[in-house]
Amino acid sequence: MSKIGVVVCGNSGIDYIEHKYDIPVLRSMLLMGGEEFEDFTEIKADDFYKRLEANPELSPSTAQTSTGKILETYEMMRDKGYEELIVITISSKLSGTNEGAQLAAKMVEDIKVTVFDSKSVATPEIYMALTAAEMAENGKTVKEILPELEKIRDNHGIYVSVDTLRYLVKNGRLSGASGFMGSLLKIKPMLALTKEGKIEAAEKIRTRSKAINRMIEKFLEENPDGTLEKVFLIHGNAFEDVKLVREKLLEALPSIKEIKDYPLTPVVGAHAGPNALALGWLKKA
Repeated sequence: MSKIGVVVCGNSGIDYIEHKYDIPVLRSMLLMGGEEFEDFTEIKADDFYKRLEANPELSPSTAQTSTGKILETYEMMRDKGYEELIVITISSKLSGTNEGAQLAAKMVEDIKVTVFDSKSVATPEIYMALTAAEMAENGKTVKEILPELEKIRDNHGIYVSVDTLRYLVKNGRLSGASGFMGSLLKIKPMLALTKEGKIEAAEKIRTRSKAINRMIEKFLEENPDGTLEKVFLIHGNAFEDVKLVREKLLEALPSIKEIKDYPLTPVVGAHAGPNALALGWLKKA
């Protein structure tokens, strides 16, 4: 039986949770104010958002993990005795990380690498990585693990509210925005993660409070009975909004027993901006 290892990209935000598994993280770089930081190890979410709020003129950008670094990670896992790897990446529609992971997989020797496109970003990647690690620990094969990752990929959704579209537009991460271009920076639309793994502007909304309320409404429309595996919030230091949304959801759907919240790591927050708030869910498959 092969010893199977799991690798995940830092866009997942897995650094901000405690877990027992050996899961190396492929870290992107954050470029800001003439400085370069490795995500999480050199700058964490709280510090990053405080810097943006203190200086709104900052225009952070990101650089994906180099193929060489990814290759080093594969070799490190091979040298630990792993014979196969499952590598979970941010959506290939949002970053070149998946492409780099596949390229490194062709370069490494003596270990079989399967690169899995999450078609998502942030917390769903965490769920995929932990599921894969638990199944590998329990003796499951890669062939058995991949369908479970596909279930998570195909049965989750995310709505997003941002304070400004400036960061998404500047970094080219917003799809389907042509209908918004005339007043792009004056609106606070509700965004959605598509099944293809793109971030698209779903509805044009003028105020932050209306965008958050509409996000809750859409969630309730899609999940009227609340029979969900998980409900989660991801945010860029939007603590008050997290509290508000949690209270409203728990009141509307008592069947939801817990709503965890997670920081949006800097290399994702560079595109969403401070006070971004995402509401996500995972359906029972």
